[in-house]
Amino acid sequence: MQRLRPKSLSGLMVFGLGLLALPLLVAIVTAALQIRTLATAGQRIVIEGVTAARASQQLYSEIASLERTARLYDVLNDPKLLESYEQEDQAFTATRAKLYGNATPETRQTLAQVATVQHGIRVAVLTTPASTAAADTAALTRQFSTLSSLVDKVAELGNQQIDTEVAALRHQTDRARERLFWVSAGLLPVTLFEIITLTFMVGRPLRQIDRAINEIGHGSIGNPITVKGPHDLERLGAQLEWLRLRLVEVAQERNRFLRHMSHELKTPLANIREGTELLMDGAVGELDPAQREVTAILRENGIKLQRMIENLLSFSAWQTSSVGLESSEFRLRPVVKQVLENQQLTLLSQRVRLDVQVEDVTLVADRGKIRLILENLVSNAVKYSPKGGTIHIKAANAGNSLIIDVADNGPGIPKEDRDHVFEAFYTGRAAKSTAVKGTGIGLSVVLEFVAAHGGTVQIVDGEYPGAHFRIRMPINLARGGRPGDSPQPRTEAHAA
Repeated sequence: MQRLRPKSLSGLMVFGLGLLALPLLVAIVTAALQIRTLATAGQRIVIEGVTAARASQQLYSEIASLERTARLYDVLNDPKLLESYEQEDQAFTATRAKLYGNATPETRQTLAQVATVQHGIRVAVLTTPASTAAADTAALTRQFSTLSSLVDKVAELGNQQIDTEVAALRHQTDRARERLFWVSAGLLPVTLFEIITLTFMVGRPLRQIDRAINEIGHGSIGNPITVKGPHDLERLGAQLEWLRLRLVEVAQERNRFLRHMSHELKTPLANIREGTELLMDGAVGELDPAQREVTAILRENGIKLQRMIENLLSFSAWQTSSVGLESSEFRLRPVVKQVLENQQLTLLSQRVRLDVQVEDVTLVADRGKIRLILENLVSNAVKYSPKGGTIHIKAANAGNSLIIDVADNGPGIPKEDRDHVFEAFYTGRAAKSTAVKGTGIGLSVVLEFVAAHGGTVQIVDGEYPGAHFRIRMPINLARGGRPGDSPQPRTEAHAA
């Protein structure tokens, strides 16, 4: 069965709001029904109570009128008084009928007794001859007294009925309150479940999109982008995947171009260097001092150009992950010595002094990449060092880690450049004023190769006036990383 889901984010939001509103609607409707029921019952009790109270008061008043009219008729024997008595008796009957409609069985039984006594009084008043009226006065008084007692009982039973109905209403109110509580308690987890479900349905694809954008922004374009959720979010994920694939194609084209151009440049450069070496060795005749100086300049720039091409090749190969680490065991001092010998002509031309404090540490790492790391850091230090300045190179063993410091006495790294100095082809603002130019990938190669060894690169402040780079990496590659691993590069800036 195909999974049902909203086709768009707006549809999902409307659907989600509808689900969230449903429990609230159920609670409101339930509360409204309970309140209406309680209000109807309360209104009925109030109406019945008021009606019963008025009718009881009216019965008392009508009994008094009946008794007064009967006594006047007994004394005066006026037919008009007899007619008045009949009318009052009919009014008493109507009032009694009002009470009979909503009365309890016990009250109806009492009202039936009231009707019997009423009938007896009526017969006595209407049929008793005037000559014997005086003798029946005491009996008539007893009957009216009995009638009043029965009406008192009717009123008392009415009050008891009202009290019973009020108690029933109170019990019904308690039950309604309890029912509403349990309805609310039952709807609460449903609402929470709906909120969690809606958040999951919307939040998960949004997190996937956010993660994909962050990866693309940080240059990690190797992971496919898959977004599951509403249709428009899936479409956005497909657009991001298209963008990622396009970036991969652009990166591959750039790396192919770099490899092709680098290889094309290496052949004529090798010929140039070989010819320069032959001139330096005097293969075509001895050179005078001026010619030897020009040849030395050619040799120095040939070495520099070769290092740039090696950086381009290493950077291109590493970006495409086509090569891994070739680890071996070697000593660090000879590598540092080789790097400084390659930079000797540049150091002499810049009149830069060296402060080298390198412990004789034995490493298990990629020797070629460690050499390129040091060459790029030293070349960067030479580029920014003033004439007559000093370059500081230190290396020491710190437990299972190797710490390498390379610093200069140049202008340092401006704050606005610190977030970009490790980016490929970024030369920085200070580089524009230097005499020695570069490709802008030296520090990016440093960062990539140090990260491949499981290490970090730090920009340290406070120890030297110029730029100060500190590398911390495992001495043994088997402990800090594996050949071929390419962890995410890490950079840090510290104030020492």
